[in-house]
Amino acid sequence: MGILLAVLAPLDFVNSLLLRIGRGIGIVAVALMVIAILVQVVFRYVFNNALPWPDEAARFCMLWMTGLMAPTAFRRGGFVAIDMFTHSLPRLLGNAISLLLLLISLVVLVVALKIGFSEVTGFGGRFATASLYVPGNLSFSEWIRVPRSWMMASILVGVFLLTLVNIELILRNIIASFGGADRMPVIPDPDMAGAD
Repeated sequence: MGILLAVLAPLDFVNSLLLRIGRGIGIVAVALMVIAILVQVVFRYVFNNALPWPDEAARFCMLWMTGLMAPTAFRRGGFVAIDMFTHSLPRLLGNAISLLLLLISLVVLVVALKIGFSEVTGFGGRFATASLYVPGNLSFSEWIRVPRSWMMASILVGVFLLTLVNIELILRNIIASFGGADRMPVIPDPDMAGAD
């Protein structure tokens, strides 16, 4: 079990660090998404002149927010789950079923990594968004359309982080099954401003 704990410690540190950074970027993405939607509402209903870019900007921010926040929810057990069955079983049997489900999830995530990579590097990633532009140089004299691959990279990054969390949860499950739950590092609660 010492080997498993030695592997878990750096993975726990890396996941805690990456997910903290991801939550920070995700919060910025939510704020930008809200601003884009409010701009669209004002221009559409007050000025009767809908803008083309806020919808794409909000979608871009939503994808990145999801890709960066979902791993934290997965790590903390925040996804919707029916776990009364595994809790009603003896501890070892419940852990074995949870481990099986985590291993199945790992297979799905590995397939999703391949799909995410092909979305970023494949044919679809070569196109650009219809109306979302960013500066092409520091003088703001040239503007380029945002490549679709930037948007699809949210899938790749999100699934990669989910895979790291899944591996950590598998290690935690195995260690807990052998009675080492009290020796594992505690998963820190994210900064939720007092929300539970």
